[in-house]
Amino acid sequence: MSFTTILLAVSNGTATVTLNRPERMNAWTAAMNAELSAAMRRCDADDDVRVVIVTGNGRAFCAGADLSNGADSFNAQGTSGVERALPPFWPYQVRKPVIAAINGAAIGVGITYPMLADIRLAADGARLSFAMVRRGVLPELASHVTLAQVCGLARAADLLPTGRTFTAAEALSMGLVNEVLPAAELLPRAQAIASDIVANTAPVSVALAKQLLWEGLQARIPEMMAKEGRLLGWLYNQPDVREGVMSFLEKRAPKWQMQVARDLANAPR
Repeated sequence: MSFTTILLAVSNGTATVTLNRPERMNAWTAAMNAELSAAMRRCDADDDVRVVIVTGNGRAFCAGADLSNGADSFNAQGTSGVERALPPFWPYQVRKPVIAAINGAAIGVGITYPMLADIRLAADGARLSFAMVRRGVLPELASHVTLAQVCGLARAADLLPTGRTFTAAEALSMGLVNEVLPAAELLPRAQAIASDIVANTAPVSVALAKQLLWEGLQARIPEMMAKEGRLLGWLYNQPDVREGVMSFLEKRAPKWQMQVARDLANAPR
């Protein structure tokens, strides 16, 4: 397939996948989701690719879901024809190391997607947020498994239910990212790590090491994604998602309508 929302380049054993909607701060769409899956699947199948780097074009890594459809933005994410034809393919499924080079703002899916990578590097000016609960929806991509595994339950309980914004330095102190670097040094550092892997490691050994690292989570990740999906499908049709998006776009405090005691009993299990 040809790409319209990402770029894919392969050089010296390293594939670089670049989110490429800089005019929208690389905001996430159904097309981007499908194209990223296609790129990851292609990199997995290509023996000339030993490492994958994922980064963003412009001042953001990914500003989260594209909210250009206002209150209907999350319903509008939908699924593309490519997504219906092929299941998603995530970074943790690629049999090569995947490095997320977080070059700027990483909000919502802009941080839950890198949580499925093996190594995360961040630019020192990057700001991050699992912001979904501030829009009336829910963190996805099994972040309820990956974040707790990487940072511990206490820190996951701080970040996921609050949706607060935090700095790259704070992410480093939590262990959420491996390194924080000046923006100009971010991609060169990712490339240096990739070059070392290409030059000095055996492909099958690396694939098996990655498999074993993720094996304990692999059974839980699809299960968690499925449960998150059921809950998100329900939330998309509730009034709080409209209020969460519109209050953000209108730069005002949200006026939530739903209540735990009254409404949560109707959520899917």
